[in-house]
Amino acid sequence: MKISMHYESLSNAELLAKLIGIRESRLLYRGSLQPLFATSPEKGIPHEKCAVAKELVRRFLEEELQQRDVLDSPDAVRDYLKLTLNQHEHEVFVVIFLDARNRVIAVEKMFRGTLTQASVYPREVVKAALKHNAAAVILAHNHPSGVAEPSRADQMLTDTLKQSLSLVDVKVLDHFIIAGTQTASLAEQGFI
Repeated sequence: MKISMHYESLSNAELLAKLIGIRESRLLYRGSLQPLFATSPEKGIPHEKCAVAKELVRRFLEEELQQRDVLDSPDAVRDYLKLTLNQHEHEVFVVIFLDARNRVIAVEKMFRGTLTQASVYPREVVKAALKHNAAAVILAHNHPSGVAEPSRADQMLTDTLKQSLSLVDVKVLDHFIIAGTQTASLAEQGFI
C-alpha cells in the first residue's frame, strides 16, 4: 500500500525541510543562505535541489516583503535581492516599487545588460513608478564580476534616477549592488 503526501498542505518551511533536510532548512530560516551556495553533493545540497530550494526561499522572502514594511526588514530585502540577482551571468537592473507605507507593490527586472554593464533608462523607470503608483523605490543591480563596490557610473546613475523620480514625487530609498553573497548599499555608504 502506497502512502501519498499532500504537499499542498505543507508550509514553505515544511516543503523546504522535505527537500533539503531539517538542519539546512533551519539554517536558511535563521538567515544563513550559505547552504544554498554550497552546491556540490559532498559539501551541501545537490545542484538540482539547490535550485528548487533557492526558488522556495526567494518566494518566501518576496511574500515576507509584501506583508511587511521594507524598512523594518532590510536583511530580508538583501536576501531577496541576492537570490533574485545572484544567478545571472550578465547585469540585471531591478526596481522594487513601494507604497506610501514602504510596503512592496511590485518587483520588476527592468533592464538586462552584458557582463559588465546594463543600459538603464530613467524615463522607463519613471513610467513604471507612475504605472504602479509608487511613493518610493529601491533600486538594485548585480555585478557578475563578484565585486560589490559601487562604481562612479553607479553613483551617477543613482543621482540621475533620484532627480528624475523626484520630479514625480517618488523617493529613492536605496540602491543595492549584489555580487555573489556580498551586497553594497549606496544609502549606507552615504550616496543617497
